[in-house]
Amino acid sequence: MALKGAIELEVFTHIADGAGTALEIAQRCNAAERGVRILCDFLTVSGFLVKSDGVYGLTPESAAFLNKRSPAYIGSIAGFLAHPRHTGHFEDMTGAVRKGGSVDAGNMGPDDPVWIEFARAMAPMMRIFAGIVAPIVAEPGRPMKVLDIAAGHGLYGIAVAKHNPAADIVAVDWKDVLAVAIENAKQAGVMNRYRTIPGSAFDVDSGQGYDVALLPAFLHHFDPPTNVRLLKKLHAAMKPGATLVILESMPNEDRVSPPTEAKFSMMMLCTTPAGDAYTFRELEQMCQEAGFRQCELRNLGDLPNRMILTHS
Repeated sequence: MALKGAIELEVFTHIADGAGTALEIAQRCNAAERGVRILCDFLTVSGFLVKSDGVYGLTPESAAFLNKRSPAYIGSIAGFLAHPRHTGHFEDMTGAVRKGGSVDAGNMGPDDPVWIEFARAMAPMMRIFAGIVAPIVAEPGRPMKVLDIAAGHGLYGIAVAKHNPAADIVAVDWKDVLAVAIENAKQAGVMNRYRTIPGSAFDVDSGQGYDVALLPAFLHHFDPPTNVRLLKKLHAAMKPGATLVILESMPNEDRVSPPTEAKFSMMMLCTTPAGDAYTFRELEQMCQEAGFRQCELRNLGDLPNRMILTHS
């Protein structure tokens, strides 16, 4: 919450612009000097700022990711990670542990406006992932039909379309959320090759003959049998030899490392009925049960998600 407050007050941006003391930052934030001093001290102890002789400065990470003037700014994700509708899931941890799943996961239906907020909030961070994935799966100039499942902000399919001018994208998600994807596709100049199908990925007719299917950050919401059902549906929609791209936060087989990926299971316990952070072996087994061939695991540099490539 302190980090969310600092992002909303644009503390990191003001420091990047030259404000250093609590008074200088407070004047730019239109906030109380005492409040800014306490907040910035807390952020210094937490590793987001540095302090010397009463003057605050940015760490390399906060300069890159939390300064609004940085091209790598991702501060908007606080709008999702610290959103009251999201954090509320964790208030009854005892109940979630006893149940083995979220005690209130059904309180956000497909038409809930919060999904639009989430899609917009997560877009800057997902743009980084999408920019890394697109060159791996899309050869420029090769005609391809691409299916983007649970597209949300649409940035994965859009990145493929930008990287390969011969790619046509079909995005599947709830109708209201797809409005965000359409906005982004228009802004990226690829709307002439971008089509949407509103509805549940499990139920809609998404068509046939796909060369690539994108499945980013989706399988962790469901239990293995449900995932296998979706993967079989995707397999049937893809050409023989087509590529399926899965992005997930995957812990190692010991399920307690690396820390970020291992902790993700707790988020799934409290926010989904039966989701989990699956290991590579678990995801590989689901893919094979659905008819896909051998899975290849790829790291994405220092990013927490990893990618699986497999073929129909």
